[in-house]
Amino acid sequence: MTTSAIREKLVSYLQVADDKKVKAIYTMVEDEINTAENDWDEDFATDLANRSKEFAEGTAKTYSWEETKQAAINSVASKKK
Repeated sequence: MTTSAIREKLVSYLQVADDKKVKAIYTMVEDEINTAENDWDEDFATDLANRSKEFAEGTAKTYSWEETKQAAINSVASKKK
């Protein structure tokens, strides 16, 4: 089952579930919901939007997998010295 289908089933279920079950489900994810609400301040959201725009326009500096892997290897190697 796709994530999209799971989301749809959950939304449908939550519409008809009894209060006790809705509260139980909410309790399981409450901390994550509250944390997620506070993770993105206005500056972060603006920066993310700008980066997304640059990527879509093809003006963002991007790295290939090989470049990324080599940078990680170099970083680890320099910390071992």
